Amino acid sequence: MPDSQSLVALFSSALPLLLVAAIVAYSLRILREYERAVVFLLGRFWKVKGPGLVIIVPFIQQMVRIDLRTRVLDVPPQDVISRDNVSVKVNAVVYFRVLDPEKAVIQVEHFEMATSQFAQTTLRSVVGQHDLDQMLAEREKLNTEVQRVLDERTDAWGIKVSNVELKHIDLNETMIRAIAKQAEAERFRRAKIIDAEGELQAAERLARAGEILAKRPEAMQLRYLGTLLNIAGEKSSTIIFPLPMDLATSLGLGQKKE
Repeated sequence: MPDSQSLVALFSSALPLLLVAAIVAYSLRILREYERAVVFLLGRFWKVKGPGLVIIVPFIQQMVRIDLRTRVLDVPPQDVISRDNVSVKVNAVVYFRVLDPEKAVIQVEHFEMATSQFAQTTLRSVVGQHDLDQMLAEREKLNTEVQRVLDERTDAWGIKVSNVELKHIDLNETMIRAIAKQAEAERFRRAKIIDAEGELQAAERLARAGEILAKRPEAMQLRYLGTLLNIAGEKSSTIIFPLPMDLATSLGLGQKKE
């Protein structure tokens, strides 16, 4: 067995190699295609490096790894009071990515948390400026408006908000019943309007038909014949023949007795 002096000598000779290996392992970094390294030299920003092999000088340089892929941020439900004083809960999903790694590291601490907080306040502010009907019917417009405002606010952090989607607009049970009653009343109103318009059109057509029949006696006779055909087609034991007024007048049936 080797004595203690031999072990100490072996360890002493291997120690420099181990230190060199550790320094090399710390100095060499491999960044993927979607990653960038924000490098600081003695605490000051130096440059953005990557992708590929990046060499960092130990104890002199420090590196912060940034992912450039699009991230999905789930905004928790927010209590919003609409412009017409209706209380709703609105949640959304935000898609964003880092465009400038330097700003994302230097200008803000924990840019993802900061973007989440901005998204919550922006969602409450923008949605609260609209009526409930607009929230339900113009969701795409709200998405675009929230995305625009949020993108403007996060531009100083080197972040691009590419899309915002409102997921749910939740109402309480009382408001749901009120909306259902309103929709039912609206359908009843439309039905009455359609019925009235139908009556108006029928009256106009009847008036025009009466004017035509009054101007053309032969048309009136054809109308009588058509009525007789309709009566004869039905299985009825009694047939009433209409008597033209001009014929009744000529026979003296329509004259009043003095």
